[in-house]
Amino acid sequence: MARTQKNKATSYHLGTLKAKLAKLRRELLTPSGGGGGGAGVGFDVAKTGVARVGFVGFPSVGKSTLMSKLTGTHSEVGAYEFTTLTTVPGVIQYKGAKIQMLDLPGIIEGAKDGKGRGRQVIAVARTCSLIFIVLDVLKPLGDKKIIERELEGFGIRLNKQPPPIIFKKKEKGGINVTSTVSLTYLDTDGVKAILSEYRIHNADVSFKADCTADDLIDVIEGNRIYIPCIYVLNKIDQISIEELEIVYRIPHSIPISAHHGWNFDELLEKMWEYLNLARIYTKPKGQLPDYSAPVIIPKSEASVEKFCNSIHKAIMREFKVALVWGSSAKHQPQRVGKDHILMDEDVVQIIKKT
Repeated sequence: MARTQKNKATSYHLGTLKAKLAKLRRELLTPSGGGGGGAGVGFDVAKTGVARVGFVGFPSVGKSTLMSKLTGTHSEVGAYEFTTLTTVPGVIQYKGAKIQMLDLPGIIEGAKDGKGRGRQVIAVARTCSLIFIVLDVLKPLGDKKIIERELEGFGIRLNKQPPPIIFKKKEKGGINVTSTVSLTYLDTDGVKAILSEYRIHNADVSFKADCTADDLIDVIEGNRIYIPCIYVLNKIDQISIEELEIVYRIPHSIPISAHHGWNFDELLEKMWEYLNLARIYTKPKGQLPDYSAPVIIPKSEASVEKFCNSIHKAIMREFKVALVWGSSAKHQPQRVGKDHILMDEDVVQIIKKT
């Protein structure tokens, strides 16, 4: 495939090959048939807090040291590879939010194919809200590419949004392809080739952007996970200021020294930005707002209804209206309904039915 010239004549052939590869990879990762196995001892960890951050990286890059410094949790540290053999959980309190952190065992090249218990490690990474890929700052780009390839092979898409493709199967009518933009990577024949590989002969496919064959396969497979990621470049105490300035240019990266505790503030601030959480404060009637214990909810679903359900499910049964102070209010306070979208650090007072 790498040697095949990419043009309109070969798009059908390449699309079919990519679809076949995606199917074979899925069958390899989820083998049919019974039998135990499961996630493996020490890999399944109960989820706590409002978000989960997983540390992924090669052995001996400083994941356990970083975990111990951030959370105070003891994770075995050693100057040899594979010191951490199971998932070690810890919790950090940041901006009033309780965030779970997981120190995952080091992965090796070929992890997506099962080497070094790589499948169990990456399976836990799929459950995270954010991934810290911890890299040795002395060799960041080579290791970064290998780890990205391992995670991509397991259906994890880093710092990406789901492709803007609407795919809908139907009973009859053949394949109908529409697009709001001109497609340069795919044509109708290429789309039909990929769908026929999945034995889909009747479907509506609508493209809202100029998408690739890989994007279409991701949508058809339907098991891709889109997770934000920060590249944590550790051991900056071993490089010069000039090298540090070059390292800072790597997108989505934060250089740190886990051993000396350097630049943790910027790392945690970036973590908060990527988790995309909102702090909402409660205000009992006739009292001052309670700033000590905010209700933490994702910004993408920060409605008044979600806020109420986060406190207690019974509140919505007696809900009449809410008073909101803060960025989302047009005036202070504003009377709003359950569909009003809240913003970070808003103050909310619930008024119940009488």
